[in-house]
Parts: sequence; structure tokens; C-alpha cells
Amino acid sequence: MKRNWPLHVLVLPAILFALVFNYIPLAGIIMAFQNFKPWEGFLGSEWVGFDQFIRIFEFQEGRQVIWNTLVISTFKIIFQLIVPIVFALLLNEVRIIAYKRSIQTLVYLPHFLSWVILGGILLDLLSVDGGLINQFIGIFGMNPIFFLGDSDWFRVTVIVSDVWKDFGFSAIIFLAALAGINPSLYEAAIVDGANRLQQVLHITLPSLLPITIVVATLALGNILNAGFDQIFNLYNPLVYDKGDIIDTYVYRQGLLGGNFSYATAVGVFKSVIAFILIVTGYRLAYKYANYRIF
Repeated sequence: MKRNWPLHVLVLPAILFALVFNYIPLAGIIMAFQNFKPWEGFLGSEWVGFDQFIRIFEFQEGRQVIWNTLVISTFKIIFQLIVPIVFALLLNEVRIIAYKRSIQTLVYLPHFLSWVILGGILLDLLSVDGGLINQFIGIFGMNPIFFLGDSDWFRVTVIVSDVWKDFGFSAIIFLAALAGINPSLYEAAIVDGANRLQQVLHITLPSLLPITIVVATLALGNILNAGFDQIFNLYNPLVYDKGDIIDTYVYRQGLLGGNFSYATAVGVFKSVIAFILIVTGYRLAYKYANYRIF
């Protein structure tokens, strides 16, 4: 301790930062059990027990928001698993290094752009009046689609744009797994007369299975995180019925509507379920793929 005290001093700002911005605000959870009024404060506001949590399931709006979150998150997880694997398999077959790296750079790029920037790009591309996508659809004689104003199309737009943004970056882990496969397995398969497809089916895919299980099980912890930044920058009142998720609902109820206690209860409910799912996912990953952090 005496010899390493300069190192402890260096880490002190990070500890203080975590305490101030991550742990002290946790005291605000108390609002979920009160009928909180800012002018009465934490000590003066009425205690209501679990009434705010019961309201989540009594209100049709609350149940719909939970359903929207589950639907959008589930499809995001499924496609964020399938598309990167397929892309990694296809990219792995490219033998021209310069071409391969160019493709990688192009597909990685959207991951580093914020949803504020991508939201503006999507608004222009998907515009009913002159948007590039609707102009392309018009070539085939189809009517323009209001992607960001139609509830059903909004969900599709959110899922597709999320996959487009992150599939390249997500593929890195699968490309790393592909690089770790023993080349002698392929050489033995070639000697046995296996074609390229048979090599993929019997060597590549089974080799990717452990890391796929890890990614899938750990993704369970994020099933209630449907992407606040993305939804917030794309949605509007026309699509609240199918596009509003827990995070955006908390924002609207808490900051815009002034229902601090109800919004806090929804946020706490989401955090508790997410914690249970993360622990479950970690246990499943440990059991079926021998994955452990510690």
C-alpha cells in the first residue's frame, strides 16, 4: 500500500466519478415508492408502497410499452446474431486482402456514427416526398411508404437500421473465432473429398457454436434495452402505439409529463428484470459454453 500509493491516487478520480454519477443517484429509487412531489421533497412526499408498480400493469399504455420493447428487442437480437455470422462467413471466403479490408471498413463505419447523425440521414432517405428509398420503390410502380409514420413499417425500419448500423462491428468477434479454427481440419476435409459447403456445415459452423451461444445468452440481458437513442431520434406521436419502448416511455412520463414516481417505477421494473436476465444469461453461458468473466 505504501509503495503503490501514487497508483491509488491516480485511480481516485475514477472512483469519485463512479460514486457521484453511478451510485449516489440510486437514492432516487425511493421515488418509485412515493407519490413524489418536488416541492415536498423525499421526506415530505406521500408513501404509496408498490402502487406505482401496480399501475404499470393496470394501464394499457404500460403493458403496450413492455410488449413493444420485447418485440423490438427480440428481433434486434435475432438479426444481430444471424446477419453478423452470415457476413463473417462470406467475408472469410474473400481471398483478395485489399478488397476484404475495404469491405470491412465500409461496414464498420456506421457503428461509429451516433443515432443523431444516422437519424438525420434516415429521415432524408425514407422521406415520402423525394426520399431515395421511395424513389427506388416508385420505379416498380409502388406507392410511397411512410416508413417513419406507419406503426408497422416503423418497427421494421428500426430493426433493419439497427442491424445495418452494427452488423459489421458485431462480425468482428465471429471473424476472430473463424481465424482460430485449426487449418488442419479443412485440410483433412479436403483429403476426404468435402466441398466448400460441406466444410462450412461440418467444420466452420460447429466451431462457431460456442461463441454463438455466449453472444446469444449474454444478449438476453439486453432484451429490455431496445435502444433509446435510436427510437428517440426516429419516432413521433404517429407511431407511439407500436414504437414507444420502456426508455422513451420513462422519458415522456418523467421529464415531459412530470410523473416522476411512475416513471421511476417503470425504470426500476426494467432494471430488476434486466439484472435477472443478465445473471441468467451469464449462468447459461457458463453452463453451455464454459464462458466466465472471473
